[in-house]
Amino acid sequence: MIKISDLRTRDVINVVDGKKLGSIIDIDLDLENGRVLGLVMPGHSRGFHIFSRREEVTVPWHKIVRIGRDVILVEVPVANEIDGYHRDYRIDDDRY
Repeated sequence: MIKISDLRTRDVINVVDGKKLGSIIDIDLDLENGRVLGLVMPGHSRGFHIFSRREEVTVPWHKIVRIGRDVILVEVPVANEIDGYHRDYRIDDDRY
């Protein structure tokens, strides 16, 4: 069994391009059906101001390739194609 706190300490790596996506900041849950929908990670900042808002990116659970001791491997599009994974992405959308 894996605790959420254990997942947060692991780096998330994209197997498509080998880049580190960051660490998990949250987990997206479907409480009605009792399942994990995805992992939430920090995205790019909007603007250069110190108070600028940082977008969050959600990696859907089915895009996780492997959860290892130190890293979580995911298969998501490269950075310039990741727009569909921003936090406001809904589960009832046809792309899931």
